[in-house]
Amino acid sequence: QVQLVESGGGLVQAGGSLRLSCTASGGTFSGRVMGWFRQALGKEREFVAGISWSGDSSDYADAVKGRFIISRDNAKDTVYLWMNRVKLEDTAVYYCARNRGNNLQGATLRQSYDYWGQGTQVTVSS
Repeated sequence: QVQLVESGGGLVQAGGSLRLSCTASGGTFSGRVMGWFRQALGKEREFVAGISWSGDSSDYADAVKGRFIISRDNAKDTVYLWMNRVKLEDTAVYYCARNRGNNLQGATLRQSYDYWGQGTQVTVSS
């Protein structure tokens, strides 16, 4: 059974930075796209970023492009989300997820992921 555990969430001021981590255990991390999603209160869970197994390719939601960076360390079974120049609207619970394959084209779709972490709260204050 794959387990994904996120960490690094918390309270951050608008314009600041935060790094989220997600470590996988109990199953396959290799050969899979990994993704970050977020869900704000009262809203649908939405795609934030995805990264290929090699780390050479990534994809971002328009809302975070140019501010967030996704990376991974396969030796540590860990994927990161570097959140820079955060805005009030970035406040949400952030989830990492393991994709069913290594096709980054489908990374924006929730149904293409088979395992999810429990989420970590990020709150941006003014």
